[in-house]
Amino acid sequence: MFARNTSRERPMTALAQPRHQVSRALAQVHALLDEITEASLWSMDPAETAATLVEATRACARVAELEARVASHATRVEVAERAGATSLTNWWAHATRQTHGTAAAKTRLAASLGRHGLVRDALAAGTVLVDQAAVIMTAVDALPDDVDPVLVEEAEHHLIGQAAHFDAHALRRLGKGLLHVIDPDAADAHYARLLEAEERAATQTTRLTLTDHGDGTTRLRGTLPTAQAQTLKKQLLAFAAPKHRAAVEGSVGERLPGPERLGRALCEWIERYPTHRLPDAGGLTATVVVTIPVETLLGGLEPGVLDTGTTISPGQARRLACEAQIIPMILDGNSQPLDLGRRRRFHTKAQRLAIAHRDQTCTADGCDWPPGLCHIHHNNPWAAGGPTSVKDGRLLCPKHHTRAHDPHYTTTTLPGGKVAFTRRT
Repeated sequence: MFARNTSRERPMTALAQPRHQVSRALAQVHALLDEITEASLWSMDPAETAATLVEATRACARVAELEARVASHATRVEVAERAGATSLTNWWAHATRQTHGTAAAKTRLAASLGRHGLVRDALAAGTVLVDQAAVIMTAVDALPDDVDPVLVEEAEHHLIGQAAHFDAHALRRLGKGLLHVIDPDAADAHYARLLEAEERAATQTTRLTLTDHGDGTTRLRGTLPTAQAQTLKKQLLAFAAPKHRAAVEGSVGERLPGPERLGRALCEWIERYPTHRLPDAGGLTATVVVTIPVETLLGGLEPGVLDTGTTISPGQARRLACEAQIIPMILDGNSQPLDLGRRRRFHTKAQRLAIAHRDQTCTADGCDWPPGLCHIHHNNPWAAGGPTSVKDGRLLCPKHHTRAHDPHYTTTTLPGGKVAFTRRT
């Protein structure tokens, strides 16, 4: 069984008879804390409990300032050197069993407080917390070097006052606009330079890697400039919207986690990006070639193959074929190209307008999606022989367009032009 540490069994080294005022005060603090270690709180009413909790937090801030002040003094009197340590951080971490990272952060805080007397006084009074103090000092240090020292002091005063109303995260945002408060005339030019430098740095650190796991998934990892990342996020949110996902996948049911919805949205964004806006590569628009037998287009089960070597399912190949501009390539038994066909095998713009005017809504039985949200489904694609026509096309919403290429469903054209989907058993 482990015994509780008492004042006579403290693990930290302490002076038997402290002489300095600060040392004596800390000894008294320890003695007072020893008195209340076992004190029961059941009789403390809610109002007093709330006030005491606030005071305990303020006390932690005041003790943190004292700790930082003593750490600065330890540097001046060479405590680490006298103990044979390589740095105060290393000695402090070893002597108190705190992590090296924690000791390093406290050492940096002590150094910063030595340069910012106003923040140190506020922390010593308990009017700012440690994380607020760090944010304030970082914001003030980020001001241009040519700012008048009087204005710098005003800036520090301003943020210390705001600490009574905002936490460290909000103070960080306020700190970015600090120059607008103390010197509005110089602020615009300064922040323009900062933003330009930030954007240049972001461009230089932009990265994207795609790692194929070999199990049908690829991991994307990268860093984007914030402006482009926010633009992409806004576009993906449109694809991830519940109404859109319900149209593509049927009933929403249980909502998917955010990352999963965004992942599916990215897949749809990639497939729907306008090909005419892609840059040319070697004189040709950048294209992914899918090799599929004609039998697969007509409902067979042989998989398709991308020009990258990836194999895809027959249903995926048929769906991509319907969405894309197909260039048919005829191969002989040895997979040697015999003929390369034309790209434009689908309905023209005029034919699409005529189909939309004729059908008005999704032609799936019982569906009433408007034409602006539907696709043209080809009842007679080039693989089945012959050019397309208005008669061959049908408007289908995203959900039913997906079902039209799903091998688990049978598609039947009803009298009057409606389309019925029956799940195969």
